[in-house]
Amino acid sequence: MIDFRAAVEARDSDAITAALADDVVFRSPVAFQPYPGKAITAAILRGVLRVFEDFRYVRELSGDGDRDHALVFEARIGDVAVEGCDVLHLDERGLIDELTVMIRPLSAAQALAAAMAAQFEQIQREATVG
Repeated sequence: MIDFRAAVEARDSDAITAALADDVVFRSPVAFQPYPGKAITAAILRGVLRVFEDFRYVRELSGDGDRDHALVFEARIGDVAVEGCDVLHLDERGLIDELTVMIRPLSAAQALAAAMAAQFEQIQREATVG
């Protein structure tokens, strides 16, 4: 398994992308429909790196068989404190094939939605360029 946590903490977008399976499905805390595929997921995660400030993982949990993980984090978006969790499922090769992000409180989810909406044109361009 590529160490997703280390890649995110290093803000290494290439290593983050390398940790994703081609058929990864991303579930956003602010959008109902999931985003399928590596290109769009990687572009969204690059957008998140631009939006979150003072990001840090504070806890890591693992499930049976070491294919399920939860990474609890704290960050800021401007003056808004964010608490969240990245829920990961790994495929048989150790790549992330499911990534679900949870955010609290509501003010943080609203700030994230607004910040990511401002990023979305760039995210879409990055996803199509590859």
